[in-house]
Amino acid sequence: MRCLALLLCVIAGSAAAQQPAPPLLPESARAESIPLYTVPTPAQALFMNGLRTVGRGINQLKDAANRVTMAGRDSLRRRRADHLLGGLCGAARGFMIRGRGRMQATAYEDSTALRARRLAAQVDTLIRFTPKCEADAVKQPDSTLARLLYDLRAYEAALRDFRTAIGLPNKAASPTVSQ
Repeated sequence: MRCLALLLCVIAGSAAAQQPAPPLLPESARAESIPLYTVPTPAQALFMNGLRTVGRGINQLKDAANRVTMAGRDSLRRRRADHLLGGLCGAARGFMIRGRGRMQATAYEDSTALRARRLAAQVDTLIRFTPKCEADAVKQPDSTLARLLYDLRAYEAALRDFRTAIGLPNKAASPTVSQ
């Protein structure tokens, strides 16, 4: 009997504690105004995969530029960093060539295609520069680094414009490309 009374008290207490449902408020945005996620076409997915591969090469170039900058005036560290810059320019070239082959600007339409074409042109510029970077990194490290940083900044600007055009968020400015 006590169990039954206890059970009734618990049920009555929980029923009294329930709140009525809040009234539905009109939403501030209409369903038509919220952009729906669009699934990328196979060509766009291929472009993005190529861009990811290119990004690996770009990160190698940034790392090499960072090491040369951080070496400062120490001649031993600077010589090692210059040799590393030459080697990473060659390694980055392989990534960029493989990724650039997948980046067809025709995957996008209108103004996005223009930004994709500009991004691809910046990648081509970096690919054309990497053999010179590889050869001259030890002989002329200062001018090679200056040109590399200039090309990397142009690439980052084109990438930022492209990401804005396709609706992806932009990352903060890269602190690794500084001098």
